[in-house]
Amino acid sequence: MKTSIYILLLILIHNSLFAQVSDFKSIDFTKADNIAKLNKNAPIDNLPLLAYNLTHKLSTKVEKFRAIYSWVCHNIKGDNTQHTKVNNKRKKLKEDSISFMKWNNSYKKIAFKKLRTHKRTMCTGYAYLIKELCYLAEIESVIIDGYGRSIDSNINELEIQNHSWNAVKLNKKWYLCDATWSSGYMNVYNRFVNEYNDGYFLTDPILFGKNHFPSEQKWSFDKDLTALAFVRAPMVYGETFEHKITPLIPKKLDLSIHKDDEIKFGFKTSNTILNKNISLIYYIGNEEKKLKIYNIRNENNIISFNCTFKNKGTYDTHLKINGDIVATYTIKVRIS
Repeated sequence: MKTSIYILLLILIHNSLFAQVSDFKSIDFTKADNIAKLNKNAPIDNLPLLAYNLTHKLSTKVEKFRAIYSWVCHNIKGDNTQHTKVNNKRKKLKEDSISFMKWNNSYKKIAFKKLRTHKRTMCTGYAYLIKELCYLAEIESVIIDGYGRSIDSNINELEIQNHSWNAVKLNKKWYLCDATWSSGYMNVYNRFVNEYNDGYFLTDPILFGKNHFPSEQKWSFDKDLTALAFVRAPMVYGETFEHKITPLIPKKLDLSIHKDDEIKFGFKTSNTILNKNISLIYYIGNEEKKLKIYNIRNENNIISFNCTFKNKGTYDTHLKINGDIVATYTIKVRIS
């Protein structure tokens, strides 16, 4: 179960070839974000005017895109009713894709009317707005359809295509983003909470691929990402993206080991993380228990550590960074 730091460094070098927000670390997005705020609650019945107001005072395409992205994320609300209705119909017609497409094309008229009048939508509406506003601002963007992975979807196998996001072309390179998951989340009462998550803006494709799998492989930007690797990977969360944590090892959600086996954990981060803010935990009921970690190393923004499992049992093991759970593994420890 041991993995060397050398292999982790090779992964880092491989990752650095991908387009991500760090390409624009010299850009200050304050002006773009402020323009988006100044246009808060602007109507969307005149998209050319909205695109102009958001972008005409900005000089670079990445700043213009930032203003568009920020405005959409802060002004459009998620609609769980629509999402549930489409998902239920998709499941019902899983074996009849033609009938689903006919129904979906008809339902889109209703969905887009609700978007225009109430600024409420699901992922396709977010992706559509990003694409249209980009087009009006002369920025190339496409809608990507595929599979979104969460605690209740696309676990162990690809179930149904259930999500849409965007790719945007800036400085002759393609970048990935997800305005839906940037905008907020549904709480336990299925009510939308508008809470911006910047981690889905021009995300590192390796991290993006932890919970996004496109139906067209060319849009993953990670040629090593397969459907099998996607559904077997550790669980990640919105906080993973907020902290810009890319779990590297172990690569699987479900692990089976022997008692006293040592496991190496490793993740990449662009942020400064103190050793005291890294922990590996599990729960007994509501009580949080810490596992002992050791040999913590930080080399070129890749942090690794070891943990030995001394007792038989099944552990839902969580990597915790700065107080937030960012990755989950299920580790079955057996005696022989």
